[in-house]
Amino acid sequence: MTADAAIGRRGLKRGKKRSLLIEAGIIGAIALLLIFIIPTLISPFRLNLLGRFLSLAIVALGIDLIWGYTGLLSLGHGIFFGLGGYAIGMHLKLQVPQGELPDFMGLYGVTELPWFWHPFQAFPFASAAVVLIPGILAALLGYLVFRNRIRGVYFSILTQAATIVFFNFFNGQQKLFNGTNGLVNFKTLLGTAVGSRPSQFTFYVLTVLLLIATYALCRWLTSGRFGRLLVAIRDDESRVRFSGYDPTEFKVLVFAISGAIAGLAGAMYTLQSGSVSPRAMDVAFSIEMVIWVAIGGRGSLVGAVVGALLVNYARSFFSEQFAEIWLFFQGALFLIVVTVLPDGIVGWLRSSDLLQLGHRRQLSTYPEIEVNPEVQSERQEIETRSEE
Repeated sequence: MTADAAIGRRGLKRGKKRSLLIEAGIIGAIALLLIFIIPTLISPFRLNLLGRFLSLAIVALGIDLIWGYTGLLSLGHGIFFGLGGYAIGMHLKLQVPQGELPDFMGLYGVTELPWFWHPFQAFPFASAAVVLIPGILAALLGYLVFRNRIRGVYFSILTQAATIVFFNFFNGQQKLFNGTNGLVNFKTLLGTAVGSRPSQFTFYVLTVLLLIATYALCRWLTSGRFGRLLVAIRDDESRVRFSGYDPTEFKVLVFAISGAIAGLAGAMYTLQSGSVSPRAMDVAFSIEMVIWVAIGGRGSLVGAVVGALLVNYARSFFSEQFAEIWLFFQGALFLIVVTVLPDGIVGWLRSSDLLQLGHRRQLSTYPEIEVNPEVQSERQEIETRSEE
């Protein structure tokens, strides 16, 4: 390795480290603001609303991971979001005296608890199921789809069709899941009242911490060689395959992670909203998730969070102030983004050099990748090793 290349590589590493430290400092400051300052400035109702929106920001990160970085437009993340909600909801509904059944089962003549409900009596199992069930389902669905090299609009159609199947299934199971009404009227969790103010504040703080942890996970996954491979799959999957990689394995993995993240978000939303129903698996809700990412700016983790918070707060504000016409404001917002800001809000700020937080400039595809300093340094390192 030449001296100039070594100096350039060290400078690149120092720049990355400095950028990560700045980013970590800003995120830490935002976390402190959300946990210690915001709760003193807004009412408990608004705080609960903010907690729900932060949980929706978690699922937006998962969608950005699969769509923004890997190029797979999923219109079925409501499935995983709803399954996470039902997993924790089933545990909450089982917090009844020994020998009794959840209240809704008695209305439909159920006399014995269904076999698959029994494991959810244990909180550790329910907590693991929140991420494992959606993640495993996403991996199975992804494997069946990606091994047949289905992608593009066909992948989107299949995920949307799967959403319809799950919505109709849960909607029609009155005896097992209370049908259209879903699981409601949660009482206690680990011996404390779910709806009490201390419990709701605990859920809010936990949501903030999980959002930060999810952001850190996605940031780590999209950095380095794995992140560059995801971008390469998005930009030119055929060339990735010709280079000796199997895109199927990576797409299944990232889809499973994205599904698990959505399940986690669904569980936190259920804890703070006090209910979960088949509406979480509605096609329209899954499309809304994609819209959040598009408005914030796909391919940017910060954009996913900003888009989820902005759209949901705008919807809440306009529905309160303009109850009869608020849908027109929401439609206008979507049209403005599509026509004026096709890269989303963060994409527009990037082009204006006004935002650098969380921005890792997207790798250009060929031939610009040949002059990428990271690629050059790695290539020189490989050549040096071969000579030795």
